[in-house]
Amino acid sequence: MIKEISKNDVSECVKVIRSSFMTIAEQFGFTIENAPRFTAFAATEERLLYQMDNEPRFMFGYFDSDGKIIGYYSLLMQDKGECELSNLCVLPEYRHKKIGHELLQDAYRQAKAHERNKINIGIVEENTVLRKWYENAGFVHIGTEKFDFFPFTCGYMVKELNC
Repeated sequence: MIKEISKNDVSECVKVIRSSFMTIAEQFGFTIENAPRFTAFAATEERLLYQMDNEPRFMFGYFDSDGKIIGYYSLLMQDKGECELSNLCVLPEYRHKKIGHELLQDAYRQAKAHERNKINIGIVEENTVLRKWYENAGFVHIGTEKFDFFPFTCGYMVKELNC
């Protein structure tokens, strides 16, 4: 079941985000020393609480039958009918069970409910498996950018929603 995150859920969400993104960090050799701003290292309770209280951002969790959060995503509302999908993730032991797909479908519904017609995302460009997953979901690759503080290239993708 997917539902909006409450402040009481934030600590568990941080654990889900960090654990989920750590597999990417390990796969690509990111460490807290060479990529301190990478999600696996940068997600904190303070950051999520700040986003919850101070941004037009909505956070959602995928809860299993026992009430445990096993997946997460957030949507940051932007100008011009757009939003940014961030930190869509599923705990490693629950992957390949269509949970990520369900979270993505929910993100589309939430974006439309908030009158958004475009979803933007940023990914690790070198993660070709993830890029293909988003392309298969209808996202279009629109460019890349290299930052000094990341040992990887940021890839940008967009999906137009039919509202």
